[in-house]
Amino acid sequence: MTKKFILAFGAIVLITVGVMVWIARLSSANEVRAFMFPGGMVSQEEMIQNLAEYYRLQGSWNDVDTILRGSSGGQRYGWQNRGGMHGSGGMMHGMMMNQRIQIADGQGKVVYDSLNQSIGEQWSADTLALAEVIRMDGQTVGYLMIQGGTMFSRADERRLVEKLNRAALIAGTISGAIGLLLAIFLSFNLMRPIRELTQGAAQIRAGNLAKRVKVYGKDEIGILSETFNRMADSLERAEQTRKTMTADIAHELRNPLAVQRAHLEAMIDGIYPLSVENLQTVLEQNQLLTRLVEDLRTLALAESGQLSLEVAPVNLVELIHRVSDSFQATAAERQIHLILPETSKEDFGSWVVQGDAMRLEQILANLLSNALRYTPPQGKVEISLENVGNQEKIAVKDSGPGIAEADMPYVFERFYRADRSRSRTEGGTGLGLAIARNLAVAHNGWLEAANSPEGGAVFTLTLPKADRDKGNKSKNEDRQ
Repeated sequence: MTKKFILAFGAIVLITVGVMVWIARLSSANEVRAFMFPGGMVSQEEMIQNLAEYYRLQGSWNDVDTILRGSSGGQRYGWQNRGGMHGSGGMMHGMMMNQRIQIADGQGKVVYDSLNQSIGEQWSADTLALAEVIRMDGQTVGYLMIQGGTMFSRADERRLVEKLNRAALIAGTISGAIGLLLAIFLSFNLMRPIRELTQGAAQIRAGNLAKRVKVYGKDEIGILSETFNRMADSLERAEQTRKTMTADIAHELRNPLAVQRAHLEAMIDGIYPLSVENLQTVLEQNQLLTRLVEDLRTLALAESGQLSLEVAPVNLVELIHRVSDSFQATAAERQIHLILPETSKEDFGSWVVQGDAMRLEQILANLLSNALRYTPPQGKVEISLENVGNQEKIAVKDSGPGIAEADMPYVFERFYRADRSRSRTEGGTGLGLAIARNLAVAHNGWLEAANSPEGGAVFTLTLPKADRDKGNKSKNEDRQ
């Protein structure tokens, strides 16, 4: 991935620099030419060639001033106003500003002077050596002397363009190198979180579920890192739960089996008499094992979504009365006051949900059993009903010590009990609340725990209301 980033950045830099240099090379020559020869100005070489052509056509330098000063003769050669100036300027002023132009014939006699000061004078050998020679068919026919100002030739133009292109190439190379260095630096920084995620995933795969990665920022990579850490948390909790559950199941199975084996061996050895009372102890341990296995099976089916429900309209008021009746004796024995919701028979029809009556009874029985277990004598357990929007809520509140804040996140986990000193006979299998929540979820509902401000724990079961229109339609279909 790092190589791909570097190659991508490098390609962008190289393409950008290449296009920049190419455009600079194309435009620099035109810009230099426009600066050196604005408005179509001629160079020194062009002027010598044009003068030689004039001499070839005329055979002499007579009236050469006409083509230089812009008369009708200059129009024949296309020199008129090439410098973009009108009137008497002609080629001379269009070609060079603030320059003196002199032309001498083949013998060195001046035939033209732009300042009209030396016409007819004879140049010395030294002066002729400084002048530009005008040749026609290999013979010297004249001399050109340009003094003052600045005169650019085509060679000067080429040299300047080459220098500009070289400068553009150097600038592009330096820019490209800097861009590539920045690309390498950025790619390594961008890839650092991904490398850490890869290493973290490898450690998770190797079994190190405590591995976490550093979160860099709040962008997509940062969100991915946070998701990875949450996944690792879930895996670590799941692994710890699995280990704890395996140990708890082994413990739960070992104790009843050990009790059964001890009693059976004692009766076989004649230590205990073979009586109904001793057999009853063995039977109770067998029933505890049966209940534990059944609870584990129910929980496994509920968590996997394979628990079959016989859905039908269920009246919650009738359900509460039916379940509470089975706990009245236990509540009276422990001197606990069991309070039911205050509803009249006329209100029974307004508390209806769609669900499996047996499974809903199982949820409520687990909640009542748990509340009675932790409520002290002379206490109370209150069951209430509440209608909230399109939901029905059943709350079971006790007057016990409540749930410690440290235990609150774990009350619905398998085999979890806040009081570890309780025996399984008194505290149950430790699966009741876990089963209750999963059964609530299977009914498209929810089960939550909280502490009441007045003291004690409150477990609230939330269930969706029954679709009355659907129920009436089913009744009409049954009648038909």
